[in-house]
Amino acid sequence: MARQQFDLIVFDWDGTLMDSTVHITRSIQAACRDLGLPVPADESASYVIGLGLKDALQICAPTLDPSDYPRLAERYRFHFLTMGQKTELFGGVRELLQELRDLGYFLAVATGKSRVGLNRALDESRLTSLFDSTRCADETFSKPHPAMLQELTRELGQDLGRTVMIGDTTHDLQMAINAGAAGVGVGYGAHPADSLAALKPQYCADSVASLAGWLREHA
Repeated sequence: MARQQFDLIVFDWDGTLMDSTVHITRSIQAACRDLGLPVPADESASYVIGLGLKDALQICAPTLDPSDYPRLAERYRFHFLTMGQKTELFGGVRELLQELRDLGYFLAVATGKSRVGLNRALDESRLTSLFDSTRCADETFSKPHPAMLQELTRELGQDLGRTVMIGDTTHDLQMAINAGAAGVGVGYGAHPADSLAALKPQYCADSVASLAGWLREHA
């Protein structure tokens, strides 16, 4: 693998590197249930994955008084941390990241997670040292606003024209479009592959292995 199109590769976290989509969906549904709200269907709950928590919960619970969103967020965090389901990296992720790192690519994360949540996940997965920088939704604008990619490229001295955003949601791909970066979808996460394909990414991978193969040939 030799660098062709890109110098900076930015990954989403949940549903792209971490197999956590079902866990997040169930946590959103449980939080709504706790507050006596209509429980969103799986498809509706998984649609908001990748957004900042406030934006996600506003979509899932549109009838809730805005003053009660902190309560809903607290219940979501409670269920996410206590449901007892340990999330794991998708198979092959660690090896792919190490390979990209060894080849000299800049690597970053752009996620809807909070800073506390991402730092916890990076520490538990022992991936912190593989990334040059990260951005979270509670420290800048949420996807699909381009701010995360703009800030990462400025910090790392990179060009958006040589940056690719890899993610499992249309929010990731729309952020790439808004920022003027390339986009690559992964169809094994929160959003269906046909929704990703509608945004015309350079590629849509159906597994980590196919993503790695495409990057070896084209990145």
